[in-house]
Amino acid sequence: MKKKIAVLPGDGIGPEIIEQGIKVCKAVAQRFHHDLEFEYGWVGAEAIDRTGNPFPDETFELCKQADAVLFGAIGDPKYDNDPDAKVRPEQGLLAMRKKLGLYANVRPVTTFPSLRGKAPIRPELLDGVDFVVLRELTGGIYFGKPQGRSEDGLTAYDTSVYHRFEIERIVRLACEYAMQRDKRVTVVDKANVLATSRLWRSVAGEVSKEFPEVTMDFMFVDNAAMQLIQWPKKFDVIVTENMFGDILTDEASVITGSLGLLPSASIGQYTSVFEPIHGSYPQAKGKNIANPLGTILSVAMMFEYAFQLHEEAEIIRKAVLKSLEENYVTEDINSEHSYTTSEVGDWIAAAILA
Repeated sequence: MKKKIAVLPGDGIGPEIIEQGIKVCKAVAQRFHHDLEFEYGWVGAEAIDRTGNPFPDETFELCKQADAVLFGAIGDPKYDNDPDAKVRPEQGLLAMRKKLGLYANVRPVTTFPSLRGKAPIRPELLDGVDFVVLRELTGGIYFGKPQGRSEDGLTAYDTSVYHRFEIERIVRLACEYAMQRDKRVTVVDKANVLATSRLWRSVAGEVSKEFPEVTMDFMFVDNAAMQLIQWPKKFDVIVTENMFGDILTDEASVITGSLGLLPSASIGQYTSVFEPIHGSYPQAKGKNIANPLGTILSVAMMFEYAFQLHEEAEIIRKAVLKSLEENYVTEDINSEHSYTTSEVGDWIAAAILA
């Protein structure tokens, strides 16, 4: 198999964790005799510093021509701490999602037996947790117009906009995922307050008729946030709008024991993007302490979803599970006896080749 992968390390710890993902890709390629070509592009703060654009046209073209995109993280304090900045790294992420048509972010949430007790939730509530969140990526308040501030700077406004087709396609995808799982979908919204959420309910109810075997229920986002912690095992497939999905999946990260463990796939019109759900963690930049497992598990998702190579994906997941079982992890998981980012990457690559 020959595949071209666009690599966008991004900002903060992005280059460090992506380096470990590339190690794993190369180990898999060596073991299974695949031919993988890597081509790098700029995005985020690095792209602004070099080109003035957080998602340059060259990066867009690179992504369009690739079989998959491996992405690190975006964000830099020099922009975060400047409220008057006209161009921000995060605009690159939004532009990438919009231009590549990345409409669905798929975030699986599972627990690892070897990390029992690491999460700040009673272990008996977490044993056997296995659900997936589908977050809509191209609509909602992140893209809605109008948006801005008044001339006197005392008032700001954002607009949440959703179109029927945006809701239809992701709810349909959620039902398709549910058909391969436990056949349950929970639509998370705020329909008692928001007009967009009422549209979500209406459209989701219509789409559900296409999947008579799927049980669909609806839950307000505040209730969902509570139940994710109290009864996480009750969920199978969650589908929700852009901002709610952003918040809930970060909340769900405490279920696994570390934000650094969660992978994701963003399914798009041109290609798909694979990335850990955590941010750029600028405080750890260059320290070689960031957890690369979310990135490595995202690589597993890339082999499975983009390349349809299920055995390769499973080999990666087994190596990650073994590293957790043998406590070969970074300091966020074991502060008393930890390994560096690069050491964990090396260990997992070696386990794949063993």
